[in-house]
Amino acid sequence: MKKGAIVVALALLVAAPARGEIIDRILATVGTTLILQSDAVAAVRLGFVRVPPGQQDALQWAMDRLVERRLMLIEVERYGPPEPTLAEIDARMTRIDADLRSGQRLEEILREAGLSVGQLRGWVRDELRLEAYLRQRFGATFAPTEDELVRYYRDHEAEFTVDGRLRPFGEVRDRVRAAVAEQRREAAIREWLASLRRRTDVNILYLPAR
Repeated sequence: MKKGAIVVALALLVAAPARGEIIDRILATVGTTLILQSDAVAAVRLGFVRVPPGQQDALQWAMDRLVERRLMLIEVERYGPPEPTLAEIDARMTRIDADLRSGQRLEEILREAGLSVGQLRGWVRDELRLEAYLRQRFGATFAPTEDELVRYYRDHEAEFTVDGRLRPFGEVRDRVRAAVAEQRREAAIREWLASLRRRTDVNILYLPAR
């Protein structure tokens, strides 16, 4: 999207109608895609974005995750992982509904966000495609050395302490290996995201309240 078009879109979205109401606001743009405040709020309420306890600015956290999600989806579109089945989409929709503990609750969130069930299914489809792509690209088993496992165990003793007793390394070795592998996977994904961001036009328009 050209800068002029973004400015026009921004003006249209935040312009107040006769009643003086604000329709929505743009938090960021990723390429030609707008990240709206309503997107961020809905993503949190529907469980697509998990805000860590104690996070000072939940809206900014959600926006950052949606920017990352869009960057990854651009890459997914380039390589086209297998389409999820209707059964997989239905199962994820059912899980979302169960997590909210009420079909009425889901309807309320969709109505307030201006989303249809079809749009939600599209979001779920993208989530499943993204998950499949990440498994394919970063799912290889990492092979840490024994020294790396022992170092992680010693640096994270609290993770392996139960009732004040540190469990012996031999008892938790598999957990340590899984934790190291996940740590490496997350680092690889962060590095990949940084490279995607460097070659994509990302504009952050959100200004935290002071």
